[in-house]
Amino acid sequence: MADISQIQSGEPLSFRRQLALTAKLSVPAIIAQLSTILMQYIDAAMVGRLGADAAASVGLMNSSLWMFWGVCSTITMGFSVQVAHRLGARDNSGARTVLRQGIVASALAGLILALIGVAIARPLPVWLGGDPEICGGASLYFAIFVGALPVLAMNYLGGGMLRCAGNMKVPGLLSVAMCVLDVVFNFFLIFPTREISLGGITMTMPGCGLGILGAATGTVAAECLCAGATMYWLCRRQEGLNLLGAEARKSYRPTRQVLHRAARIAVPMTVEHIVFCGAQITITIIVAPLGVVAIAANAFAVTAESLCYMPGFGIGEAATTLCGQSYGAGRYDLVRRFAHLTTGLGMLVMAVMGVIMYVFAEQVMASMTPVPEIAALGAEVLRIEAWAEPMYAASIVAYGAFVGVGDTLIPASMNFGSIWLVRIPLAAILAPTMGLRGVWVAMCAELTFRGLIFLVRMRFGKWLKPGRTPEAASPVEEVA
Repeated sequence: MADISQIQSGEPLSFRRQLALTAKLSVPAIIAQLSTILMQYIDAAMVGRLGADAAASVGLMNSSLWMFWGVCSTITMGFSVQVAHRLGARDNSGARTVLRQGIVASALAGLILALIGVAIARPLPVWLGGDPEICGGASLYFAIFVGALPVLAMNYLGGGMLRCAGNMKVPGLLSVAMCVLDVVFNFFLIFPTREISLGGITMTMPGCGLGILGAATGTVAAECLCAGATMYWLCRRQEGLNLLGAEARKSYRPTRQVLHRAARIAVPMTVEHIVFCGAQITITIIVAPLGVVAIAANAFAVTAESLCYMPGFGIGEAATTLCGQSYGAGRYDLVRRFAHLTTGLGMLVMAVMGVIMYVFAEQVMASMTPVPEIAALGAEVLRIEAWAEPMYAASIVAYGAFVGVGDTLIPASMNFGSIWLVRIPLAAILAPTMGLRGVWVAMCAELTFRGLIFLVRMRFGKWLKPGRTPEAASPVEEVA
C-alpha cells in the first residue's frame, strides 16, 4: 500500500504506486477545499436571501478579504515547506523546531494584519466605489473577518503543517466539520425568529436576525473552533511533529535562520498574492459602476466557480507535499514525476468540473439568489469561464509543485504578471461595451494564457536543480 514514508526511505515507486499515493493525498485535500468553498457558497446563498443590497455588500468586500486571508496563508507556507523538507530528510527534531517558531511568527503576523484591516475597514468600501447604501454593512462584514486573522493564521499553519507531513485526512475532516458548524451558526444568527413547515408540521425556529453581522460572526466562530482542533492534533497527536514533554518546553523564539528560509519561500508568494488581489480589487472597481445587479452576480459567480477550481487547489496541496518530501529526500527524479502526474490529474478533474458547471450554471445560480436578473447574468458568465478550467488547473497544480521545492519567485511573477498584463487591460477595454460579460471574457482568456506559460515552464524551465542541496541537510538553529 502506498505511503508517504516510502519517499523518505528511498524505496522504489512504480507509476501505479505514485498514482495511488497522489490519489491518497489528493482526495482528502479536495474534500477539504470543497467543504471550504461550500461554506462560502452557503454563506452567499443565505445572505442572498436578504436581498440584492446585502449580497452586494458581501460581494464588494470579497476580493479585499481574500487578500488578507491569502497573506496569512502564504506566510505560514514559509514554515510548512521547511517542515516538508525536514520530514523528507527524516529530521523530526528540526521539523519540530520549525513548527515551534512558526507558531509564534504566524500569530504575530496575523495580529499585525488584523490591526491593519480593522483600521481601514470603515473607508475601504468607499475606496472600492460602493454605493452609500451598502457601505455600512460591507465595513462591518470586513471588520469582523479581519479581526479574527490571528486565529485564522493558526488554522492555516496547522493545516499546512499536517498536509506537508502527509496527513490530509485530519484537515479534511475538520474542514467538513467547520462547514457544518458554519451552516448551524448562520441558520440561527442571520435570520430572525420565524415559522417553518416540515411534513405539514409548523415549528417556530428561533433566530437572532443579525443579517450580514450574523453571517460574519457565524463563519468566524466555526473557524475558531476548527483552528483549535487543528492545532491540538498537530502539536499533540501528529507523528514526527507532536510537541510532547521536553519538546513542548523548548524555545519558541523565532531565529534568524528559520525566518530567513521562511521569507525566501513566503515573500515572493506574499508579494504575488498582494499584487494578485490588488488586481482582483481593480476588477471590483471596474465592475462597481455596472450596478448592484452586476456586483452581486459577479460575487455569486466567483463563489460558484470556486466549486470547479477548489479540487485543483486540493491536488496542488498534494503536489506541494509530494514534491517537497521527495526534494527533502534528495529524490529529484521523483519530484519531476510527481509534478507531471499531479498536474495532469488536476487538468482532468477540473475539465470535468467545467463541463458540469456549464450544464448546471442556471440551477447553481438560482440556488444562491432569488433575484432573476442576478441569477441569469451569473449563469451567463459562468458558462464563459467554464472553457478556461483545464488550463487554470495547470497553473494551480504546477504552482503547488514549484512551491514544494521552494521555487516561488518566478512562479509568483508569472501569476501576477499574467493578471496585470492580460486580464486587467482586457477587462477595462471590454467592460464598457460588454458589461460583466466582458470582464469574464477577459478572465477566461487570461487563465488560459496563464496555464500555458506554467506548462511551458514545467517542461522547459529550470525550476528543479538536481545539484542543489536541500535545506533540510543543514542543521536548524534553535534558541536555548
